[in-house]
Amino acid sequence: MAKNKKYEMNVMVRTTYLPEQSDESIDRYVFAYTVTIANTGMVAAQLISRHWIIADGENDIQEVRGLGVVGEQPLLKPGDTFEYTSGTTISSPVGSMKGSYQMIAEDGLRFDASIPEFTLSVPRVLH
Repeated sequence: MAKNKKYEMNVMVRTTYLPEQSDESIDRYVFAYTVTIANTGMVAAQLISRHWIIADGENDIQEVRGLGVVGEQPLLKPGDTFEYTSGTTISSPVGSMKGSYQMIAEDGLRFDASIPEFTLSVPRVLH
């Protein structure tokens, strides 16, 4: 989160394992994740780009950077939320993701909205 409460986004993530798209025999594990971004600050801000750090169980890291999310660069006014679903593939039954969204506030200030680390796990692998 931005250090200044004026510029604050709350990011929450839910994950789902997709067995129908996965192939465990070739170490292909596919997950969907749904992200909810809430503008809890006092200034409207637009999501410009994203940076993901994806780790599998062997600690192999993929970094993904790109403009927007799912083809959009949403503008979030104070109190607004934006939700989207995307997906990733890793080569182990357990992994993790974290990252940040690069935001620009209506007053021109650029800041990062942190995406807290979350676990990707095939059901019944972690207790």
